[in-house]
Amino acid sequence: MPDDVLKMMPLTKKLAVITGASRGIGRAMAECFAEAGCDLALCAREATSLPADELTKRFGVAVLAAECDVRLEDSVARFFTAIQLRFGRVDILINNAGMVGPSAPVEKVTLADWRDAIDTNLTGTFLCARAALALMPPGGVIVNNLSVAAKTVFAGESGYIAAKHGAKGFTDALRLEVRERNIRVLGLYPGATDTTIWNQFWPDAPRGRMLSAETVARATLHAISLPEDATVEELVLTPTAGAL
Repeated sequence: MPDDVLKMMPLTKKLAVITGASRGIGRAMAECFAEAGCDLALCAREATSLPADELTKRFGVAVLAAECDVRLEDSVARFFTAIQLRFGRVDILINNAGMVGPSAPVEKVTLADWRDAIDTNLTGTFLCARAALALMPPGGVIVNNLSVAAKTVFAGESGYIAAKHGAKGFTDALRLEVRERNIRVLGLYPGATDTTIWNQFWPDAPRGRMLSAETVARATLHAISLPEDATVEELVLTPTAGAL
């Protein structure tokens, strides 16, 4: 990233919390925000998969890496307690953790799979936003990675679609609630993005026509870097090549 662009971004030493940061868009977000000078609190279900040492060495930022299952209230509470003890605040929250689950028609969806989709994509977003707000000063930003699945539907993914539509409603309601606190809330809607998520249901997907995870991360960074008197409420990104 050019030096003149970095100087325009008032993010140096801001604390960015990124969930699901071990791979894909989450990992790209971690690298992008570290390059912009943010300290980081990263979580994943397996903390050993997080690039904490790598990012500290490359960018000289402070990084907290922790195990956290966003489906579980106690796990989220432990993560944010660790953040409070080390950093004392949350300037940016990126709710990125998510999962699609097995593809199946409604009559074959198990209750366990349904709950996993809802708990990960919707309840996890709520739990992390609620915990972050207790530590977020005016000028803070919350980004919820909703996917284009929050604006459309796909057959065979009822749990994921329901969760993402619910997360969109939560995002819109949250924005209204925290506006008076000068906290911005951004709904992120990336289209098809080249991540490992495609391996489970479309191994031969045309990756070359997709967005890159880095593109999604950089677009998010620029949206957050706007002056505090402006909010990108919805950031919709689609592959230039069109729908797959």
